[in-house]
Amino acid sequence: MRWHDGPIAVGRKNKHNRDRELSEPRTRKGRKRSAPAPVSPLPAAHHPRIRYTDAHVVVVEKPAELTTMRHPEEAAAFGHRAQRYLPPTLADLLPALLARGQPGKCGPVHAVHRLDKETSGLVVFARTKEAERSLGKQFRAHTIERHYLAVVRGKAKPGRIDSTLVPDRGDGRRGSGNEPGQGKRALTNVRVVEELGEYTLVECRLETGRTHQVRIHLGESGTPICGERVYDRPLHGKPVPDRSHAPRLALHAASLGFKHPATGKWMAWESPLPKDLKIWLARLRAARPSQKS
Repeated sequence: MRWHDGPIAVGRKNKHNRDRELSEPRTRKGRKRSAPAPVSPLPAAHHPRIRYTDAHVVVVEKPAELTTMRHPEEAAAFGHRAQRYLPPTLADLLPALLARGQPGKCGPVHAVHRLDKETSGLVVFARTKEAERSLGKQFRAHTIERHYLAVVRGKAKPGRIDSTLVPDRGDGRRGSGNEPGQGKRALTNVRVVEELGEYTLVECRLETGRTHQVRIHLGESGTPICGERVYDRPLHGKPVPDRSHAPRLALHAASLGFKHPATGKWMAWESPLPKDLKIWLARLRAARPSQKS
């Protein structure tokens, strides 16, 4: 499947080619500037998987390294024509994926929440404006059920993390702040699933859905996620060592539940760890020190 137009063919200069040459950018000396090549299709391992769809919503398993949607600021900076040279987002790919099993042209989908590019797992899109409003209300009311699986460095402790997140904690990173009236409250419930020697598999249940919430809370607890390169250090401190050899950020959106926008029926899905994390986790288990009886 082609997601982008191919480069302009070189050959006989007909009127169509001349018109396109006139629209191409040139240097002051009249020579053509080299345009970037269109982005290649996604590798097979990075293809999203549709878990459920109807006329109102679509639930998808997003692979890691795929952006959920384009931020408005990024889209505006590149302009409409130049956006075809940007990597496709999940929101870009979904209409064509949905059209495979449905006759006629599928319209655009509407993002109501995001997963970080490095994070894999379940995400829901609305297919109508009415569904977008309904899901948006549920997210704002914090009634959407979301559970993440993460492998962290060190011995994680179970409990409820409650902090106020600000855009800059003092070193240019998002994080918890103490200034009255600034930031947004964030609540994360941490449960220890399995101890893995120097590492811990945890489940995080979100009561709120702030940007990078799980990554920040686990990092500020002294147990940053394996593969984390941003929220892996205390304020003005050094990164916590990571000898896990994680293939990427070890964070996966493992479950998702909400009330259907049209029927009001509660619907929920679970997503197992993807292959890359599953293989890596098996290695951590094999290297775990044996328990003495």
